[in-house]
Amino acid sequence: MQSGATGGENAAMADPAPATENNEARRTQMLRAAAELICERGFGETRIADVAKRAGVSSALVIYYFGTRDRLLVDALRYSEESFYSAGEKMLAEVGSLRERLSLLIRWTCVPEGDGADEIPGAWGLWFDLWAQAFRHDEVRAGRIELDARWRRMIIDALESADSAELSGTVDPRMFALEFAALLDGLSIQVALEDPEVDSEVAYQIAMGFAERELNLPAAKPAARNGKSASRKPVRRR
Repeated sequence: MQSGATGGENAAMADPAPATENNEARRTQMLRAAAELICERGFGETRIADVAKRAGVSSALVIYYFGTRDRLLVDALRYSEESFYSAGEKMLAEVGSLRERLSLLIRWTCVPEGDGADEIPGAWGLWFDLWAQAFRHDEVRAGRIELDARWRRMIIDALESADSAELSGTVDPRMFALEFAALLDGLSIQVALEDPEVDSEVAYQIAMGFAERELNLPAAKPAARNGKSASRKPVRRR
């Protein structure tokens, strides 16, 4: 895409239309179209006109609702993540042990493909583009901070809901969440890029090993070591 188009689509303009009950369906249609296109082509090759065409609306309407491509990227990722959080928070609340909660968090991050009906194929690509754009664009940077804060909060909640017998009182949940989230981010990149030495199974072992050491978790039962749980389907975050 030509650099002029990118600059124009990201130029300052009036605030976008606020989300309301009346426009939610149309906004969702455009957000899904944007998420799919960014995953397929990358952010740099996705124009507002492309999103409009995929959604069956005009470019002017996309601009009316989102204002800039940067904001559209952040909102598309929020849309992609929402189904993860709504399902994930419910699933974690139903899990009894800290080990299983951490196992779910790792699998959601490091297993490349889930099978949820609401998932966007290749959704990890949204995060890659968000990170790249956040380096230079304040609006995207703010969105990245918000989204990562929610992810870290989920990790903290998993620890704070643990039984006192499972977790030492000396553990700082906030610091563990920062370290664990950073580790999972790095591992998810290796898995997504199909590193020959770091597949999803190796990534799971690395992350769970870190959690076991940091939290002094008791040894896992043999059936739980590979991170598989037949009764629970992973929901992908990255």
